[in-house]
Amino acid sequence: MTGGSPFPGMNPYLEQHWRDVHSRLVVYAADALQEVLPGPLRARIEERVFVESGDEGARSIYPDVRVVEHRAPRAVVPATVPGGVAVAAPLVLRFEDEPVTQRSVEIVDGGSGDRVVTVLEVLSPSNKTPGEGQGLYLRKQRDLRAGRVNLVEVDLLRAGARVLTVRPEQVPPSHRTPYQVVVRRGDRPEEVEVYAAPLRERLPVIAVPLREQDPDVPLDLQALVDRCYRLGRYDATVDYAAAPAPPLGPDDEAWADALLRAAGRR
Repeated sequence: MTGGSPFPGMNPYLEQHWRDVHSRLVVYAADALQEVLPGPLRARIEERVFVESGDEGARSIYPDVRVVEHRAPRAVVPATVPGGVAVAAPLVLRFEDEPVTQRSVEIVDGGSGDRVVTVLEVLSPSNKTPGEGQGLYLRKQRDLRAGRVNLVEVDLLRAGARVLTVRPEQVPPSHRTPYQVVVRRGDRPEEVEVYAAPLRERLPVIAVPLREQDPDVPLDLQALVDRCYRLGRYDATVDYAAAPAPPLGPDDEAWADALLRAAGRR
């Protein structure tokens, strides 16, 4: 069994392994919520799939196991054309649009036909980068607000644009932290709850809203991240001799360097 993360809060090195970490966080969050949900409420993992086109600039490739049916090869072009001029052999490049899956946790009310009560989103790069994924996410924000559904947004990525329900400039400096959590309650769409998540501190235990008659339930984000680190065996994978990507600012880099050296990781 590997050791624990040397960071007291979010480990910035996990951002480089986000596909795996994100999937684990969603599953672990659903499991943790299921343990404390009342009566007919259920935590379910939902997916939305879209295609990222190579026409939009940098492409993220998501390898997976696929079954592909190849078409019969095209007829060979004659090596020469009339007049004896040789036909050049082109280099054939094939680009395929790859499907991207965004997963989230939905809390549904089994007593009212599985009506969605709360959605918990763990943001991914596709949410924070201009393109189809970001457009779908912003549309989902609007739809959930219109449907008076609670929305919990967890942003544990430093890269990309902040696309949370509250705009960055609306957040007081005290809560403009590298990581951030925002909660918007369906019955109070005109206000949001912002949780600070500094690099140097433990991630917060947040209050997840349910139906209006229900008390909030707690979700310990640090416990989820620690579980990702432990069960993903990142202690044996992460190269702490290198800088994380994206890099930290000078002050945080100096702090992280001292922390890692004290822990014997550098």
